[in-house]
Amino acid sequence: MTETTGSTATPESGNPEGADGAAEATPVDGESLSRRDRKRANRSGDKKSGKRAKKGVFARMGLFYRQIIAELRKVVWPSKGELTNYTAVVVTFVVVVMAFVAGLDYGFSKLSLWIFG
Repeated sequence: MTETTGSTATPESGNPEGADGAAEATPVDGESLSRRDRKRANRSGDKKSGKRAKKGVFARMGLFYRQIIAELRKVVWPSKGELTNYTAVVVTFVVVVMAFVAGLDYGFSKLSLWIFG
């Protein structure tokens, strides 16, 4: 059996001839193309064909809000007790940090009054 000249059905490519634009992307001299070059070779002039066709504004907004709702359903919401506990921890931490900063402020003000009189 004779192999067809320029066949792209090689074991290293894994693509049969003509699949995904493989015939245009494979160079004749045997070199492999970079990802960018393959992507450019597979592009067609029709920008609105396939899965990536541009949808209308309202369709995109609807999709956006459906995706938001789907993500919010995945969230593990805390119980009332956990929420109270988390709030108490945060408020306590904020009060402690405020006291520390206030102490530093008071100390630096007394130090500057002592130095500069």
